[in-house]
Amino acid sequence: MKVAIVGIGLIGGSFAKDVKKLYPESKIYGIDTNMQHLDKALRLGLIDVKSDYKGLYDADIVMLAIPVDVLVQELAVILDAVGDDTVVFDAGSTKALICRAVEQHPKRRNFLACHPIAGTEFSGPEAAIADLYRGKTNIICEVEKTAFKLQEKALKIFQEMGMRIRYMNADAHDKHIAYVSHLSHISSFMLGKTVIEKEKNERDIFDMAGSGFESTVRLAKSSPAMWTPIFEQNKVNVIETLTEYIQNLEDFKKMMLEDNFVAVYDEMENTNRIKQILNGIPLTK
Repeated sequence: MKVAIVGIGLIGGSFAKDVKKLYPESKIYGIDTNMQHLDKALRLGLIDVKSDYKGLYDADIVMLAIPVDVLVQELAVILDAVGDDTVVFDAGSTKALICRAVEQHPKRRNFLACHPIAGTEFSGPEAAIADLYRGKTNIICEVEKTAFKLQEKALKIFQEMGMRIRYMNADAHDKHIAYVSHLSHISSFMLGKTVIEKEKNERDIFDMAGSGFESTVRLAKSSPAMWTPIFEQNKVNVIETLTEYIQNLEDFKKMMLEDNFVAVYDEMENTNRIKQILNGIPLTK
């Protein structure tokens, strides 16, 4: 099996690791505009060959693990380059704009719009880890627009990697993911910003930071180059979630200003049911 991965970082590199484990005879071709990433991926054994779009024609699988703004620009070019039996899928955290970008493309049937909800706060080839996708949900959008035999080819790999498959339309995906992923990253970045600004005057603040702070700001270590385009593409949904989140913060602040700590307790107790909602979702490595 010939597998081409466009974007050899955490997501693409981790996929490469699992492909190698599942299919030892497969050959992995790496494509990346960052030559240092390609060289590092080759040294780490994530890829077998450095390549370019010319090598896509006879690929069985093409995975796209690049920022969503680049994905919108490059997806049509990549589809132009692949053969009729190649399945192309992405790992973008937005779906509506990506799907619209190729809705009239003559090889739309070759594209499977995916979002495996997996990752860490780290980036680059050295961040790649085995079994990143095991137990994670892979959301697939507009599956009916992908040729059935190509769907099957991709789904077989996803299932062997241990992913759970969920089907959704692209607009619903972007709305829901704004709440459970995009808002979390904004919260983390802004908490980190708040503490950094305070730390200018109180140098010992980080000495007092415990595991709660560390886990809450973990996502603030994520790549701005990846997340800024995500926020831009999903702007309407993200603003809606932010408006609701800010209102909840204002309400909480008002309870405290009014010394209404019975309400504060009730608010937190009601929110404790998040434990049941999240039960069964494995922690990210």
